[in-house]
Amino acid sequence: MVVGLGPGPERWLTAEAQALLAEATDIVGYGPYVDRVPPSAARRHASDNRVELDRARHALELAEAGARVAVVSGGDPGVFAMAAAVFEAVEAGPPAWRGLDILVAPGITAMLAAAARLGAPLGHDFCAISLSDNLKPWAVVEKRLVAAAAADLVIALYNPASKARPDQIGRAFEALRSAVGERLVILAKAVGRPDETIIRTSLAAVDPREVDMRTLVIIGSAATRVIERPEGEAWVYTPRRWEEGA
Repeated sequence: MVVGLGPGPERWLTAEAQALLAEATDIVGYGPYVDRVPPSAARRHASDNRVELDRARHALELAEAGARVAVVSGGDPGVFAMAAAVFEAVEAGPPAWRGLDILVAPGITAMLAAAARLGAPLGHDFCAISLSDNLKPWAVVEKRLVAAAAADLVIALYNPASKARPDQIGRAFEALRSAVGERLVILAKAVGRPDETIIRTSLAAVDPREVDMRTLVIIGSAATRVIERPEGEAWVYTPRRWEEGA
């Protein structure tokens, strides 16, 4: 079972995910995600963040031996997460692994949680891009950013910065400024948690130092709009209808 835990709050853990976790004999995942799984009698196998394939192979070995294994991911397991690693391990692994029953249980991914907080910024065409270059060259990341901006898509940026990659978010903003000039930027930090912070800014004014690995970055399209309110935070949305010159 490959289970999405959502962005953090227990209320965003789906009923299916809760049921599968309760059935598991073994929980496998990145340490902080394993720590988020509700207490149970299951054996817990925590590992570091950059050993996804090793983690997937370990889970498959446990399942082949008869365990009922839950591989956990934050957000949705199919979005830059463990579901792809499990199937990559299956494809390259022993033929017997292809006979295992594998269930992927969806979760709320970070861009959906952030979008819900803002209003509806993903109301028209959008894309998601990971800024991590651990598994692909930075030149590919930059090429995709520029192409998405040229297509005037709303862009959700995952994995925007880390201690090992502190400068890439600034380079990403610069590439987007060169491609489209000005756009609305939203920095959604720790959405759904007690220290949640939403910063509304622009490509011209955004401070890359405000971005960390807990931040989901949304770059608006030319059509993305802001509705100011007399009290409370403004709403942000992208109209469903495309208009020439919007």
